[in-house]
This record gives sequence, structure tokens and C-alpha cells, in this order.
Amino acid sequence: MKERTGIVRFKGSPLILVGPELKVGDPAPDFTAVANDLSPVKLSDYAGKVVIISSVPSLDTSVCDAQTRRFNEEAATLSDDIVILTVSMDLPFAQKRWCGAAGVARVHTISDHRDAEFGKVYGLLVKELRLLARAVIVVDKAGKIAYIQIVDEMAMEPDYAPAIAAATKAL
Repeated sequence: MKERTGIVRFKGSPLILVGPELKVGDPAPDFTAVANDLSPVKLSDYAGKVVIISSVPSLDTSVCDAQTRRFNEEAATLSDDIVILTVSMDLPFAQKRWCGAAGVARVHTISDHRDAEFGKVYGLLVKELRLLARAVIVVDKAGKIAYIQIVDEMAMEPDYAPAIAAATKAL
């Protein structure tokens, strides 16, 4: 599998991403992850909707916590035709616990812990950590990537406004 360098760092140290480089206009790869109830979840389950995919290393860190809470707040103002998924390597049980404690109900948390399929097909699997890089991807109703931001420093939050704007525009 392809390895890419020079894209992300953690506290200044460079990391290796496993998987392809995706660009705006590319078809969004389908993937299977695990819902909090252990059922399979696929991107294709949301066909015909705009999907914001928020990729985070772990919900149990302050930046991932803030990112997921922010998207949960944004979801309240968005069309019902926009779905927000937060993908991490956290176990489904940990995601469910975190959502309950944080009061997050509008964002769907899904786990990539089994096969890292999402991380591999989106080029966001961090080789050294077996965690996902911090990124935001917007998939339009036709299943194409309308926006992508891979945050170059994993300890920083993404730019929310452009992602929300891209999702709204993709309606």
C-alpha cells in the first residue's frame, strides 16, 4: 500500500500516511466501519445525502473532543440532507460512552478499529500510531469528494467554516 510523507505531523514530528491521496472531484471510496451497536456502517448507506466525514485520532483527547462537539453543534443548524460522521480508531463502546458523557447526539460516531479500512482507502491511516489523521471530507450527493482538508498538525483543529460551506453548497 502506498505511503506518503510530508503531509501531517504530531507536535512537530513528521508522520507517514498509508493509502492514496484523494482530491476534490474524486469518487469517495466506500468503506465499512462499525457503529456503536457493533453493526456495520458503510458510506454507501448514506447515498443521496451530503456527508461530512470528520476523521479524528481519538475522542478521548481534547482536540478530538472539541472537533466532535463543534460538528454536533453545527449539525443543529444544517439541513436534514447533511449527515455528519466522526470516524476514529476508538472502540465502539468507548465512542458510545463518550457520546453519552458529552451529550453528542447529532453526529454519528463510527469505529475503524477492526480493519482500518476507512483510513487505508482515504489515505488517512497514520502508520506509526495506527490512528487516523485529523481531516474533514465532504462527500456530495453524487458520491464525489466536494471538499477535503487534512490538518497538517494533528494537535490542531480543522477549519470548520469551509467544510460547512462546502456541505451546504453540495445540497
